Amino acid sequence: QIAFMTLTLFPIRLFFAAFMMLLAWPFAFIASMGSDEQELEKPLSWWRKIVDVLLKAIMRMMWLAGGFHWINVKGRRALPAEAAILTVAPHSSYFDAIPVTMTFASIVMKAESKDIPVWGTLIKYIRPVFVSRADQDSRRKTVEEIKRRAQSGGKWPQIMIFPEGTCTNRSCLITFKPGAFIPGVPVQPVVLRYPNKLDTITWTWQGPGAFEILWLTLCQFHNSVEIEFLPVYIPSEEERKNPVLYANNVRRVMAEALGVSVTDYTFEDCQLALAEGQLRLPSDTCLLEFAKLVRSLGLKPETLEDDLDKYAASAMKMKKEKVDLKEFSAYLEFPVSQTLESMFALFDENEDGVIDIREFVIALSVVCKPSKTLETIQLAFQLYQSEGGTVTEEDLACILKTAMGVSQIDVTHLFRAVDEEEKGKITYDDFYTFAVFHPHFAEDYLYADQMGAESGLETSSLSAPNGICTDFSPDSSGDRRKPLQKKLN
Repeated sequence: QIAFMTLTLFPIRLFFAAFMMLLAWPFAFIASMGSDEQELEKPLSWWRKIVDVLLKAIMRMMWLAGGFHWINVKGRRALPAEAAILTVAPHSSYFDAIPVTMTFASIVMKAESKDIPVWGTLIKYIRPVFVSRADQDSRRKTVEEIKRRAQSGGKWPQIMIFPEGTCTNRSCLITFKPGAFIPGVPVQPVVLRYPNKLDTITWTWQGPGAFEILWLTLCQFHNSVEIEFLPVYIPSEEERKNPVLYANNVRRVMAEALGVSVTDYTFEDCQLALAEGQLRLPSDTCLLEFAKLVRSLGLKPETLEDDLDKYAASAMKMKKEKVDLKEFSAYLEFPVSQTLESMFALFDENEDGVIDIREFVIALSVVCKPSKTLETIQLAFQLYQSEGGTVTEEDLACILKTAMGVSQIDVTHLFRAVDEEEKGKITYDDFYTFAVFHPHFAEDYLYADQMGAESGLETSSLSAPNGICTDFSPDSSGDRRKPLQKKLN
């Protein structure tokens, strides 16, 4: 079927879809010219209403060319005065643009998107909220703009937000980002379904790339999509004061409508779990739990690397000294709390009430720089090395065990391969030189020895399905009530 469709229907569909997009461009360009903010807050003029209808029709023809012959819509879309924000989930593909083109709701987009030829003009037409990566204050400005529009009493178009913040495989809903819920106004949850027999829609961290997804989807004779507008969710007073609670409750409602589970893991956890560094995290790593505790403690992602430098410098002065909970609290400059106690427990190797602070620094480095394996190992060598700048096999085992978040690991094979002169100790330069010539040292010297071992170091990323949730989600919500698994027990 793929071979036949590639030679027949695929090029026709691709040409027709591209033609529809080019046809929409002049209408969007003319309608966007000279528009200022005050004009955008006024009711649409008669000619803009005509342009809206034309553009929606053209976009519908574009999706028709892609095999979306009909779009099944359930429920009623709320008016802007009823719900200023539409929260859409799950986010799994660039085909999720279908509800955007149907409603012409504003969306939150990267500022760079407006410079894309043709598509950028269409984006600007729907009056998006642009996020600039170059502006360090962009996150705050984005939230303020969303809040301003949401509280305008329906003057602005509705804002459509995908609160997961990344694409998943639709098997669960990951933690919602709070941006859509900070204004404290009613939102309308919108759920997406793609009930196709063969999934060519999903575009996530693993699996087919963007062009392959487009090609396979256009090779299907028909593609199904369902859009369901759920009842407007009106927040309680407690939810207005607590955006995280508001987001979690809306996510629960959407998960029930979809018939899927939820997971406490976030976009950042997905980055950590599937980072393409030389040390892939095993499925039973405790570093995902550690990352959640880091966030709960109040360490902010944007300042995490600066915090890492500060903690590393302090740890080097402490050398091999172990600390108790009170000293750990003073070290982090955070008061003792349940979150801090849980984090301390992860590193309490023998349950004797003391931990090696160097392990905390290594774990934090992995969370900060999940893809930069050698930077973490270099830092670890600085923490563990003797005055001669060397580490032993025992030190290397502790370093890699902490960097992977597991209880046991056998590094003998790797250590002997690095220690060619059989000195019983190695320097970071020795390790770096070895890693340059053996970029897959983890697969060759660590994972291969651990497959099927009791330590559970089987790696999920080699054979994982196209997505993330099934590999890293708890089996049930009850799992969160289980005692924390300590790293070294």
